[in-house]
Amino acid sequence: MSMRDVLLFAIVAVGVGLAGASPAAAQTFPDHVIKIVVPYPPGGPADVAARLVTQPMTTRLGQSVIIENQPGAGGRTGARAVALAAPDGYTLQLGGTNPNAIAQSLFRNLTFEPVKGFAAVALIAFDSNALVVHPSVPAKTLQELVQYSKANPGKLTSGATVGIGPHICLEMFRVRTGADITFVPYKGAAAAVADLLGGQIQVGMTSKAVLLPLIQEGKLRAVAVTSDERWPELPDVPTVRESGFEGMPGYLWLGLLAPAHTPAAVIDKLNAAVNAGLKSPEVQASMAKLRLETKGMTPQEFAAKLADEARLWAAAVKESGVTSD
Repeated sequence: MSMRDVLLFAIVAVGVGLAGASPAAAQTFPDHVIKIVVPYPPGGPADVAARLVTQPMTTRLGQSVIIENQPGAGGRTGARAVALAAPDGYTLQLGGTNPNAIAQSLFRNLTFEPVKGFAAVALIAFDSNALVVHPSVPAKTLQELVQYSKANPGKLTSGATVGIGPHICLEMFRVRTGADITFVPYKGAAAAVADLLGGQIQVGMTSKAVLLPLIQEGKLRAVAVTSDERWPELPDVPTVRESGFEGMPGYLWLGLLAPAHTPAAVIDKLNAAVNAGLKSPEVQASMAKLRLETKGMTPQEFAAKLADEARLWAAAVKESGVTSD
């Protein structure tokens, strides 16, 4: 055998070995600890939701599933870490609307692909937003809010964390209706809600998990919710669509993502473990306390949902005029 033949044989053998590595790894998956990177600080609804699925995943997969919080840059820090990780199923991201559906349309020069850089594993839960006002604002509907703002120019301010869903939706609402509401940027939702409660800003939007108790206590007034249906707890508050405002993204989602090119067999094992956990009465009860709606999907269904969400938010970002600047 000539040296050329030896080299060709070696190249082919290496190629065959690499091609066969993924199926073999998938058959033995998992054989050590799985890490879920949560790109937010500990203790928030997203972090708690991730922790709720780790125990049933551990039971189903026979290996420990741990949480590692990597907050920063609106979730993009943790998302980037997972996108660049080995595609073997052992490093996952708690994906969400902000880092994985909005970021690609809002931020330039990202060092990872928010959508194409990931493989969809499993949807965990949905949340929705409410548009609320401080009780000092007399408006009870979106139309009344627009009218009040125009009749009192310069009086109303809104606030939210910069570059996330509520910010985009608030600006989308202002641009489309011509409402006279000045946006105030915040670094975190907690500070925005605190100022809203104190009357330093008068208009806000964030998730049901945060706002529902405050609305029920009369500390804030909801004028509309972004979900397709009215919240059961607030049957008299119309949806945004019922209020004549079409096209506003309605939901926030949380789900598990893996680095792109993770073997399909590994994805399927992870998906089955998550979906089995979501059917647990204990997990469902705990998610309900967080005001989150659980829904199982196949990896293919979740991937299609992610693509739809990216398109929906791209249109919202464009209409809102919000930029990363």
